[in-house]
Amino acid sequence: MTAPATSGTTPPPPLVLVGFSYAALLALGGFRPDDSVIVVEEPDVVRKRGLRDRARAVPVIRELIEWPYQLDGSADRFAAAHPGLAPAAIGPAGEYATYFAARLAEHYGLPGIGSDVARRLRDKSLLRETARAAGIANPASRAVGGPAELAAFMADHPGPVVLKPADLQGSIGARVLDSPDEAADAWAASVAECAAQRDGVWVPDREVPVRMLAERCVSGRPFSVELLVSSGRVLFGNVTEEVMFPGPRPVERGQLVPADIPSALDARLREQTEWLVAMTGFGTGVVHCEWIVEDGTPYLIECAGRLPGDNIVDLIEWAYDIELVRAYWTLLTGDPRTPPLPRRARRSAAVRYAHATPGTVEHVGGVREAYAVPDVIRCEVLVRPGSRVGPLRSSLDRSAFALACGPTPAQAVRRAEEAVARLTVTTRPYGSPDRSPRHRTPTTTTLPEG
Repeated sequence: MTAPATSGTTPPPPLVLVGFSYAALLALGGFRPDDSVIVVEEPDVVRKRGLRDRARAVPVIRELIEWPYQLDGSADRFAAAHPGLAPAAIGPAGEYATYFAARLAEHYGLPGIGSDVARRLRDKSLLRETARAAGIANPASRAVGGPAELAAFMADHPGPVVLKPADLQGSIGARVLDSPDEAADAWAASVAECAAQRDGVWVPDREVPVRMLAERCVSGRPFSVELLVSSGRVLFGNVTEEVMFPGPRPVERGQLVPADIPSALDARLREQTEWLVAMTGFGTGVVHCEWIVEDGTPYLIECAGRLPGDNIVDLIEWAYDIELVRAYWTLLTGDPRTPPLPRRARRSAAVRYAHATPGTVEHVGGVREAYAVPDVIRCEVLVRPGSRVGPLRSSLDRSAFALACGPTPAQAVRRAEEAVARLTVTTRPYGSPDRSPRHRTPTTTTLPEG
């Protein structure tokens, strides 16, 4: 519920949210008054998503500023163009906004993760250099400029290899290769997939060079570590257990908070993440660091200087009874008086995602049935009739999810899986004749998990 603005008083200094995110704005509306958030978004994205009209319907938004924040030097130009803005805090709504938000915070003298830190975390090749210098285990990795270099890396590192872009999110363009014979086709497909993002509503239209990495595919259990950090000091920490969809695309199928693992492994993952925080010179914000534990050793996969996606924030807030978003933005204002931060979770919370059979969506349902499962927090079908379900390539292709909590990890997972299994998506093959019942041949009426 949005806190009401006080009539006749000077409005509070605004928060600046870089990137238009309904989830972030809903969370901010829970503790900020109306007309107290300025949103900065790319002009192309504003146009493609129709955000001018949508922003008017969000009470917490004071202003929507169109600005190409992903261009080099954009934060410096923004600060010069808005010298009297005087924001209370500046934060990113997603991965592509982290550098701009960090650099802009420096211009206005506000806490942030630091622009140099943001640059290193955004670029996976720079992150590898920093982590190796810190003595943190990394998979063998090399920047590759074409299929021949990819095949050469695979020849030098027998076994599965991950090809992925150096600075995109959501597993876009990432895939696992088993043989150098796959290099040419995999390269062409990944580069095309990365380039195709320009046609989506979430990114600007301008062309961005594609930079690719080849890395040894670490085999083991995936985890992430989330830390709330104030001037380099860790105030709160959590370890999340991840589950992946089967197949060659590294896409998360679910998360469990907190991870159901021995205390020694929990401590090791936290210690390694805290060491990375110290070695990067991380300032104030949230760290979301991904690891794979292979033969007892945590290998660093990626790290972000922002709130995590995939509903992990909701899982943490439910499991720990913590207002993580509020605590995060409080720190970004420079106010050290954060809400209480518990050390241990009070319950378990889990999310499970599903992917429907590819085709044109004819019908969705099951939401009421999913909410009938005990302790379901939230569930949603992400596709609509008439839309197209493609093959599972990235997290953007998932079709539905369900969140649930429980007194034990097993119960939380079981309830999330039961709820997502009750969600239904009926699809028909692309190009098949429509719509009369006698011609309708649905491919599936339930959501397979893989």
